[in-house]
Amino acid sequence: MQDNATEVTAAGIARLAGVGRAAVSNWRRRHADFPKPVGGTETSPSFALAEVEAWLRKQGKLAEVPLRERVWQQLAGHPEGPLPALVHTGCVLLLIHERPTVWLDASAGSDARLAAILSGALDQVLVPRLGGPAGPGGRAGRGAPGAGVEPGPEGAGEKGVSDAGGVHGGGANAGGDAQGVNEAAHAGAVNAGARADRVNAGAGSLGVNAAVDAAGVNAGAEADRVNPALTAPAVNTSPTASPVNTPPTLHTPHPVHTAPASPTDPASPTAPALRAPTGPQLLLSAPLLRGAAELAAEMGARQAFEFLLGRHLDANPRQYTLTPAELAGLMADLAGPARTVLDPACGTGALLRAVATRPDQELYAQDSAPELAAISALRLALHSRATVRAAAGDTLRADAYPGLRADVVLCHPPFNERNWGHDELAYDPRWEYGFPARTESELAWVQHALARLTDGGTAVLLMPPAAASRRSGRRIRADLLRRGALRAVVALPVGAAPPYNIPLHLWVLRRPDRAPATPEVLLVDTGRFAGEGRGGPDWEAVREAVTDAWGAFTRAGHLAERPGLARSVPVIDLLDDDVDLAPARHLPPAAVADGAEQLTRVRERLGATLRLTADLTPPPADPSPAARWPLTTIGELARGGALVMRTGGNGGHARVPVLTDHDVLAGTAPSGTLPESEEEAVLTEPGDVVVPVLGGGSVARVIDEATGGAVLGRNLVLLRPDRTALDPWFLAGFLRGTANNRQASSYASTATRLDVRRLQLPRLPLEEQRRYGDRFRALDAFERALRHASRLGEQLVRGMYDGLTDGTVAPG
Repeated sequence: MQDNATEVTAAGIARLAGVGRAAVSNWRRRHADFPKPVGGTETSPSFALAEVEAWLRKQGKLAEVPLRERVWQQLAGHPEGPLPALVHTGCVLLLIHERPTVWLDASAGSDARLAAILSGALDQVLVPRLGGPAGPGGRAGRGAPGAGVEPGPEGAGEKGVSDAGGVHGGGANAGGDAQGVNEAAHAGAVNAGARADRVNAGAGSLGVNAAVDAAGVNAGAEADRVNPALTAPAVNTSPTASPVNTPPTLHTPHPVHTAPASPTDPASPTAPALRAPTGPQLLLSAPLLRGAAELAAEMGARQAFEFLLGRHLDANPRQYTLTPAELAGLMADLAGPARTVLDPACGTGALLRAVATRPDQELYAQDSAPELAAISALRLALHSRATVRAAAGDTLRADAYPGLRADVVLCHPPFNERNWGHDELAYDPRWEYGFPARTESELAWVQHALARLTDGGTAVLLMPPAAASRRSGRRIRADLLRRGALRAVVALPVGAAPPYNIPLHLWVLRRPDRAPATPEVLLVDTGRFAGEGRGGPDWEAVREAVTDAWGAFTRAGHLAERPGLARSVPVIDLLDDDVDLAPARHLPPAAVADGAEQLTRVRERLGATLRLTADLTPPPADPSPAARWPLTTIGELARGGALVMRTGGNGGHARVPVLTDHDVLAGTAPSGTLPESEEEAVLTEPGDVVVPVLGGGSVARVIDEATGGAVLGRNLVLLRPDRTALDPWFLAGFLRGTANNRQASSYASTATRLDVRRLQLPRLPLEEQRRYGDRFRALDAFERALRHASRLGEQLVRGMYDGLTDGTVAPG
């Protein structure tokens, strides 16, 4: 069933039809019957997906919307927005993953029946998978709070689990003498209120989750049940019986035999990470949920959720600061295996997802963005069998797990925050190593991580390099060193994680269980493994170097110097006025004993390359009258079967080198990475022609034997010619024509995008194509020789400067 409410933008239409956005604009101008906008803005209108699909099919521009694209467009155009839609979809995918027969029964009837059944069935999956309540004195991760579920009341007039005197009584977000979590007695509480305006409430009428002059769903006062109505029934409730389809609150943290999070914040106002969708919400999402179920049948529930989440993140790159999968894996490796793991700034759950699974594992997550906390909970529940407990709230101001003692803490905290709670948290017991300055929010996160560790537990945090050397943090750094809490500082290569223009650090900490006899700190600098341009670092080399050094250091407590890479430094040597922990300050580049000999070899290679370049210099150009060839376009050749056109951007199942647009522009080997996905990756083959679509350059690269087999990266288009009709070098050469690229490019305010389908090619016999192809191949060899000579020249110049300044090369 197609959702008539689903909207799609011009960019989405272009993706559906496999064309550029300029083509969509042309269709709107040229075709009077093109669907009219139904939403959006004047400059960025949106259209009804069903109408667009029908129009494209009528025009012969679309045979059928691919299932993945259809589901993505339904999610992106959801009336409540993509994030709530993604949460609804994740809940149902978890149900399909855990209890497929329940879904099959629910989906057999109408959308109304589907929503009615799901609203109750989801409780049966979300409650056990996302953590049940701990009993009195219960143990949730070495004294951790039991981040449990608030089930609804068992019967009319009976008290639910969240009543006063129950496990949840007096916990976080509870107010009043006899109220459970999310209840308030004539006072404002989270998601609750009496006789007050609430979100999604309409004046004078009962709205979903709210009421005026009556408590709506998720609110209660003067009653002792979870989420009851006050004086008038709310949606899906009866005056005298327990509410039907009232969403339970999942992951509401509460202390179990623990003190409040801080003296100034006894209530710890964290919010639940996830609320089960209500019947009306599920009814609105029914077409999306049915499509997601089809997608799950095709690729699996977990893979379907990862696909939709990945598409959303790709479509909104500036809204999220993501932790690359390779970096998350490295941080998990440094931390080691663990039963209880906490990420207090979980984002989309990348760090917890990288943790090696083990029996009886418990994963704790918290994030200030409620949508991200909910997505993390669902993502982790689909990924493993671990018990997942997640909460939404400001971790530093309102810690959801004040009693937790985890084996491992992994964290990618927000950087350079001034409003982190400096004024409110001056006497917080977490500051064992000193009260952080207002400008040292990262050191607040470091101490929070240490406070949530069990004795001997390990924390790994991603840190900005300034945190290792700012004078305002030197006293805390000194105390971390003296007490043996800071064990290693690893400088990552430029481009390892956002912000990509600076080399971030990893701090490895352990909560001291005993004072070290001769304390030393491991310092590692992996800057040498930085990749060229946007390709990213050589993650395999980074991971091998860091884990090998860390393993040797933890076994012996000392690491002999590995020149320019790693060494362990006695703590006493670091306790000066600056307490500067930047590895580069303590690991100078290794002096090369045979530096002069190496420079001689570079000079010899440069000379040979220059001679080769001279030999490859094209002969003088012969004048010729302007040719008047009959022309065709890449789009016409693709429709006629003379070539196959593919776009890149998916990582596939296995780790394979990725050819990036920078690699194509620079003529270098594949240097990029993409996260693994269930979506099929596009693999290059010798003879393919690859064209970058961003940047406005006239570039096309023919794949050789050395590059064949690489994954096609983002912003690249692959053309695979039929060798009986097209010569690859002829194709690549004509695609590089400046005039050809100019007429096929569209221009935005900040970028130029190439519409590959509009690139033109002369219609020539195959033999004539090969004549041109031979000439283009020779030009390519000349160009590569020039690039190689340039790199060798830069290497020789840099080596001479370094040799003369460090004394390894004599001036003459």
